[in-house]
Amino acid sequence: MIVRPHPNLRSVLLTLKGSIARRIASRAALVTFLAAGIVLIESLHPDYFAKVSATPFTLLGLSLSIFMSFRNNACYDRWYEARKAWGDVITETRSIIRETQVLKDEALRGSILRDLCGFAHALCATLRRQDVEKVTQHWLSHPPSVDSANYCDRILREIGRQCSHASENGEINEWRYTLLANHLSVLSRVIATCDRIKTTPLPFPYTLLLHRTIYLFCILLPFAMAEPLGWMTPLFMAIVSYTFFGLDAIGNELEDPFGYDENDLPLDALVRVVERDVLDALGVTPLPPMLAPVDFVLT
Repeated sequence: MIVRPHPNLRSVLLTLKGSIARRIASRAALVTFLAAGIVLIESLHPDYFAKVSATPFTLLGLSLSIFMSFRNNACYDRWYEARKAWGDVITETRSIIRETQVLKDEALRGSILRDLCGFAHALCATLRRQDVEKVTQHWLSHPPSVDSANYCDRILREIGRQCSHASENGEINEWRYTLLANHLSVLSRVIATCDRIKTTPLPFPYTLLLHRTIYLFCILLPFAMAEPLGWMTPLFMAIVSYTFFGLDAIGNELEDPFGYDENDLPLDALVRVVERDVLDALGVTPLPPMLAPVDFVLT
């Protein structure tokens, strides 16, 4: 995720990190050179372009803009829903830390909280297709099999078993056990939310239609602009292609918010928040430092 101060005029014009410009530079340059070639042909053979009107492109551009806004809103909703889900991970972790303070068995409490931190690491590793067993081996008291149907849910089951054991032994009352069970239910919904976002992309025909229409619009528009704009056409097309290709690329990044793109969620930093809360509750010092942005990117 990009972490920058509010841009001034200089940074607006010169900033590349997080601006999506590098990802679309080749496509925008291709359209610009194509526009220059079309203008050259128009200057040599003006009769070829005499009957080309810009009116259809005005209507197509308006429709395309509305279409892109719907897709980008859908992609941003996925990003924002994923961020709220990880916010729930942090909130429920802190709630469980607070509810388990009454446990007199420090070993049991330590096992529950370390399993909780292992859950955060496991969820992050699962969403990023990492080695989940490797990243959780230092945290889990009873690591589940990597062949489990859902590794993260098995961790929650183990935490629930330990809470149930504490209730049966009188370590916590029934009311507090119900609260802990509710917190685990929220974490279970977080798993389902993240799985749904990760495994259910936007419908492919919807995305494919948008990609094709953008390319067709940017390739055909110079034919209508060559006569009225002349050699201003390449500059105009550079701006148009940057806008449309850029919005398309941003939507692609936000569609899967769990990856390593510059605008994806900073999962490592969120997991570190959980880790620090758990270790602080267990009295471990010094705490690992909060992750800081590197070249304005927080991972």
